[in-house]
Parts: sequence; structure tokens; C-alpha cells
Amino acid sequence: MRFKDVFSIIGPSMIGPSSSHTAGAVRLGRCARQALGVMPNEAEIRFYGSFADTYVGHGTDLAIIAGLLDLDTDDVRIRNSIQHAEQLGMQIKFVPMTRPNVHPNTVTMLLQGDGRKVTMTGCSIGGGSIEIINVNGFDVKFTAVYPTLLIYHKDRTGMVAEISDIARQAGINISYMEVDRKMRNGEALTVIESDERLLPKAKQRLEQLTDVNEVCIIDLMKKEAQS
Repeated sequence: MRFKDVFSIIGPSMIGPSSSHTAGAVRLGRCARQALGVMPNEAEIRFYGSFADTYVGHGTDLAIIAGLLDLDTDDVRIRNSIQHAEQLGMQIKFVPMTRPNVHPNTVTMLLQGDGRKVTMTGCSIGGGSIEIINVNGFDVKFTAVYPTLLIYHKDRTGMVAEISDIARQAGINISYMEVDRKMRNGEALTVIESDERLLPKAKQRLEQLTDVNEVCIIDLMKKEAQS
């Protein structure tokens, strides 16, 4: 078995009790927060599988909200994250769900804030590692181990080539790339995991491409200003 990084071997520095139910959940929350771009003022959290059965006892509810506050896995404020979020005006709803054929540790986060909305589904797959499996109705997969680009655009000929060319010119090595579309010539989402962080100038160039609607960056190594 090959390991991509040290994190794969030793796991995260974390507040317990469980790397899957807490550390992984924090990272899932942070992905959704960064996809939204702001702290949500409304958050509906739908838990599936063992998340639904044990989220209170294992602190998964605290961990998800900590992630939405952009706290890291070892932040002691995780223990009081719900209280802190509510003090900041976040309206929170937890909903245990039942759905067959999903990973045991699955969550869907429906977020609203600053006139924006994001729906993200992801799984905590062990040792603090995660996998995002759906963003705003697009069936895409990424792990957020590396800096990740979410590029919302119209499905058209040449779009992927233009995106790749901008990445090349910016010196970005694409380690993983996936595209999903809702219909031919309709809305599409391209996901890129890269070895390098995306510079603001390159992000601006992507945003200026014809038929690109939005570009989001998910980088769990980067910390936003804490609320």
C-alpha cells in the first residue's frame, strides 16, 4: 500500500474521541464552508448511517459546526462550537436520515449565507480522511488532501482545454480532474486537485473565461480569519 502523504500514515492532530466521527467531520465542514465562501447563517445537517446513529455521543455535530466555523481538527473550541456558532447568529438544524447504500459516515450539508447557497455531501472514510461525493447536485469526487478548484461553467466544446491551459501557464500541476454536467450544453462543474496553491491572478483568469460562472478554492491548509 502506498501513502500519498504523512497525514495518511499518522492521521490528524485532533480533539477526540474519533478520527472518523470528529476529525473527518471537521474537515467535511471546512470543505463546505470554503465552498460557500462565508460563514453560513443557516445550516441544515443531514446525517446518514453511523453518523445518524451516534452523532451526539461521538461529537460529530460539534465537529461539523466547528468546520463551518473554519476551526481546525485540533482546536479546543470544537467542544463549544455549537454554542459559539449560535452566538454568531448561525441557525442550525440536525436531521438524522435513512438511506440505503451510502457510506456509514455520510453527511449532507445545506448551507446559506450572504445570498449564497451550497449543498455538499461527503463521507468520513477513516483516520480523518474524507471524500466529497456531491456538490450542488453534481456527482464529483475529491479528497481535499490537495488544494482543490471548483469551476462552475457551461458545458461547451473547448472549455476543459482552456481551463487546463490556464493551469499550465500558472505552473499548476493537475493531480486529479473530473467533470460532471447536468445536461448537454447545460450547467457543468469541473473539479481540479493540484499540487500547488492557485494564485489570485490565475483564479481571476479562470473567472474571466467565457461561460465560467464561478470559481471556488478549497484549501484545508489555508486558514481564513476566524469569526
